Amino acid sequence: MSSLVQHRCSVHPAREASARCPSCRQFFCRECVTEHDGRILCATCLRKSATPAAKPQRDLTRFLRPIPVIAGLALAWLVFYAVGSILLRTPSEWHEGKAAEAAIIGLP
Repeated sequence: MSSLVQHRCSVHPAREASARCPSCRQFFCRECVTEHDGRILCATCLRKSATPAAKPQRDLTRFLRPIPVIAGLALAWLVFYAVGSILLRTPSEWHEGKAAEAAIIGLP
């Protein structure tokens, strides 16, 4: 491996290199490198690591968002439909309260 003294800074060619960036593998002087998270990086690689990676757009999520709402409405409709069906099948005497009186008194 060649020593750093033989290499020149990529930004300042008049200066000798003092470090090599592990990301881009170029040589830089002391002014052009900095320590970040225990690593020595050049300004360009530091900028790349500091910018967050763009999150990929998921088009499927916009179609999945209304599913819980639709499922909730369907469940509510089903419950009300079942309660209505049960109420329609009960005798009309029960709705008027006569069945409850007959059960208490013991009439047929």
